[in-house]
Amino acid sequence: MRNRWQLLVVLCALTSMSIPRQLLSQTSSESERNRQLITRHYDLMNGGKWREAAEMFSPDVRHHLGNWESGREGVVQGKEVLIQNLADIYRTFPDWKMEIVDMVADSQSVVVRCRVSGTHKGTGTKRINGGFLMGVKPTGKHFEVQQIHWYRIHDGKITDHFTNRDDLGMTQQLGLLPRPASATPKNE
Repeated sequence: MRNRWQLLVVLCALTSMSIPRQLLSQTSSESERNRQLITRHYDLMNGGKWREAAEMFSPDVRHHLGNWESGREGVVQGKEVLIQNLADIYRTFPDWKMEIVDMVADSQSVVVRCRVSGTHKGTGTKRINGGFLMGVKPTGKHFEVQQIHWYRIHDGKITDHFTNRDDLGMTQQLGLLPRPASATPKNE
């Protein structure tokens, strides 16, 4: 269905026809529902209610890892895997926060640029956050980085999650990797 309305929008633009109001309102209401779903997801995460937030994922959600080893994209599938990853994140960073800075939504996707922060108070057991924190004793240090998350949504559930994270910056702020000399703030 999405391809049909996109084609109609393009045809209307090319031929100077007006876009039917019903189509515009349908697209607008779907975008708004998706925006509200992701905003609610972040509110739950920021309140430490990550188990409730995980219910917004479809059972067979695909988490795209952002690496292309052996020429293929790394993908982890299933809500249970994401629940285990969230448990590890909140065990490692009990004060984990994801503040929405910018959000763009359409009838099938939401993209969020956010400020992510936390204090390293636990030992990571899973290969997440770049794998840098597995078995690492807590530093007690706080970090704040930018992340970008893209969510595909179908029938009110998140079906795909893509992310671009600054794991290097996080690890440097936690004191686990050195910062380049030119990037070190002068007050350190």
